[in-house]
Amino acid sequence: MVTIIVCAILALVLADQLNALSKDCIGVGGGGGSGSFDGGSLNFDLYISSCPQAEAIIFSGVQRAIASDPRMAASLLRLHFHDCFVNGCDASVLLDDTPNLVGEKTAGPNLNSLRGFDVVDGIKTELEMACPETVSCADVLAIAARDSVVLLAKVTISLHSVLQSGGPTWQVEVGRRDGVTAILSMATANIPAPTSDVATLVQKFQNLGLSTKDMVVLSGTRPPPTSTAFVSHSPTYDLEAVNVQARCSSFVSRLNGGGIADAAADRIFLQSLQQLCAGSNGTLAHLDLATPATFDNQYYVNLLSGEGLLPSDQVLVNGGGEVGSLVQAYAMDPVLFYEDFAVSMVRMGRLAPPSGSEAEVRRCCRVINSTSQSGMNIFGQLVSLIERAVELIRP
Repeated sequence: MVTIIVCAILALVLADQLNALSKDCIGVGGGGGSGSFDGGSLNFDLYISSCPQAEAIIFSGVQRAIASDPRMAASLLRLHFHDCFVNGCDASVLLDDTPNLVGEKTAGPNLNSLRGFDVVDGIKTELEMACPETVSCADVLAIAARDSVVLLAKVTISLHSVLQSGGPTWQVEVGRRDGVTAILSMATANIPAPTSDVATLVQKFQNLGLSTKDMVVLSGTRPPPTSTAFVSHSPTYDLEAVNVQARCSSFVSRLNGGGIADAAADRIFLQSLQQLCAGSNGTLAHLDLATPATFDNQYYVNLLSGEGLLPSDQVLVNGGGEVGSLVQAYAMDPVLFYEDFAVSMVRMGRLAPPSGSEAEVRRCCRVINSTSQSGMNIFGQLVSLIERAVELIRP
């Protein structure tokens, strides 16, 4: 009898823990807005009536995260990029591995590199409390990316309506749906590597319907999402994105003088890198030594000075042609950079899975709703068994 009582108590404790877990992420109830991608349903008004506080909740969550860890702005921006470049902006990058699904988190460009999942979870929990099963995880990523850029802005400029607080801002189109699958191989194939040459970078963007201008302007984010540390983590080059930093092992060719012109300023830059990395290849270096913590056009200024840290940075200016001309233009005109960046972010945010693909609004961004409901069914069965056991041991 004592054994039965102890087991019953332990089972009740376990049930309580499972209940807490279900409320945190698994969610309750059915629904979840199942359907399919229709390829052209994005608009600005979807949440005006269905969840009017959605953007305020997301902004507040991003603001708290960045206040606690300034690197999180870049991490959230990067999550959106890595999501959209793999089968469209469907929040597939957020999915955990399960017995029935292999997620994208273990892909080469993502493994030990992507972060910010807990921030997204926290925001989604608040949204589910305010507007259950309404705001998709993919839309959370898109809005959080915009808010991260705004919060990184440096100087107030009011020359154009597209500018706010010194950097670009834009209205985020919403109405994305969350995918019910992930494609590990596509994450490995589609996301540019830190050693990519210009032709490869341009081709990867064109494969998705994005332009050369999109590639160059998105490379200028802090840190850049297309070349360098923003997008890529390679086991070979040991690149880790932490705000605007990269490991010394990821720019060995630069340490050996590769891409450094024979000029006094360039030699000084090379010497500073060699001194920084003298202790360990694991040392972290800022991609932008001039203004490492702000959103501005300094990235392009650095390229013209020969101070692009990684191979896929400096090739942008060394490649000439349209790419080189855009680098020159953005280095000279920050307002042009801000305007074009906002346009390119909107274009990237429109990347969508094939029309007709199964989709939903996830209750928990880490798992699809069928998995969530399965977890709830198991939980319910466990509770029923516990209740029966308790009835049996009652005097």
